[in-house]
Amino acid sequence: MAQVLDAYVNKSVNVVTADGRIIIGTLRGFDQAINIILDDSHERVFSSTDGVEQVLLGLYIIRGDNVALIGEIDEEVDKNIDFSRIRADALPLAKT
Repeated sequence: MAQVLDAYVNKSVNVVTADGRIIIGTLRGFDQAINIILDDSHERVFSSTDGVEQVLLGLYIIRGDNVALIGEIDEEVDKNIDFSRIRADALPLAKT
């Protein structure tokens, strides 16, 4: 896994957490447990009635056991999306 994440360092990534949060930021580092450090990060909060709220987080650490997915963001495409027009229900929590 570390070899895959090495390619994402200093790039904009999208992290989906185990509890369904979506956090965007620049991957600055990680360790063997996939604890990750994001810089200039924000959380995208989706709503079925309002546009996407973007909550600024700044420098942010996510524990590896809470990471469900990490993917690189195409910044050119991302900056052209009008998030105020997007509507979506929150992701359902997984049942344990």
